This record gives sequence, structure tokens and C-alpha cells, in this order.
Amino acid sequence: MQPNSAVSGGWWQIAGALAVALALQATILWLMGQPPICTCGVVRLWQGTILSPENSQQLTDWYTPSHIIHGVIFFGLLRLAVPRLPVAAALAIALGIEIAWELAENSPPVIARYREQALAQGYSGDSILNSLSDTLAMTTGFFLARALPWRLTIGLALAAEIFTAVMVRDNLTLNVIQLIAPNAAISGWQAGAR
Repeated sequence: MQPNSAVSGGWWQIAGALAVALALQATILWLMGQPPICTCGVVRLWQGTILSPENSQQLTDWYTPSHIIHGVIFFGLLRLAVPRLPVAAALAIALGIEIAWELAENSPPVIARYREQALAQGYSGDSILNSLSDTLAMTTGFFLARALPWRLTIGLALAAEIFTAVMVRDNLTLNVIQLIAPNAAISGWQAGAR
């Protein structure tokens, strides 16, 4: 495989840009009042209980696959829309979108909207650690989509959606539906997960 000339500036500059973006995200979340880590005072690699005060507070949880899928979607859409866009520029756009979402997701109106869902009652937003981890998950998805054949990438994304739906009655698709246009049937099905 030939080095990708589209990665203008090299990997160190991409890593530097990622670090700056994460620092900016953390600073804004801090100013918005989000806690740096779980208020329980413990940092865990995985939080597997959706209906837990530690959900969206630890490094990873059942919503991590959704953020990986964000990266897959962003990479795919940018490659379709602007095929010659350098990878570094595409990543910068993907980071901008993901970080904007992370900030919006932790705003009072969106937190209130989430609390209307069966699986998000008591939700208080993400810890800064979890939010940064979500952005890194998106970045992982972006680079997986870049490295893997597109059919495999789509297959893995669909498998992740199905797996999380089976395991916890939620996934990226259901989350978006319930945020934009809540559906009573979906809410009822998700409430059965308690």
C-alpha cells in the first residue's frame, strides 16, 4: 500500500489536531458544568447497565458502538460527497460534527428530551471522560471505514446495530427515532428492558 498523499501534513499533525479538538471539547463541557468523571468517583473501562447512574459516565458503554458508527457514516458520506478531500480535512469535518453533537447532547434541552425516553430517565448528560471517549470512538469508526472494504464496514455497522438492539433494546437508529419523533411502540418495547 502506498502512503496516502491525501494525508497532508502527516499523522503527527492529525494527532495534534485531534488533541486540540478534544481539549476544546473538554473545556466547553467543563464550562457547561459537566463532571470530569463519574460523580461516583470511580473510572471504569466499561459500564454495561443502561439504567444506571454510571451510564454515559465511564469510558465505554452500550452507546460506544453508536459513536463508532458515526465515524463510519461520516467517512462514507464525505467520500461520496467529496471523493478527493484529503483524509486530514475529512477527519477535521467529522470531528467538528461529532464534537458539535457531543456539546448539543449535553445541553439542557437535549438532556430533557432524552429523559422522556424509557431508557434515559434520570439521564444527566455525559461525563467529560465519556464524551471524549465517544469522540475517540467516532474517530476509530472513521479510520476503520477508511481501512476496511466498504461491504465489510457496512456489515460490521449493521451487526453492531442488531447486537445492541438485542442486548439492551437500544441502538443508534432507535436513539435517533426516539430523539426526533418519539414512538410509543418503541418506548413500550424499551421499557420492557427494565
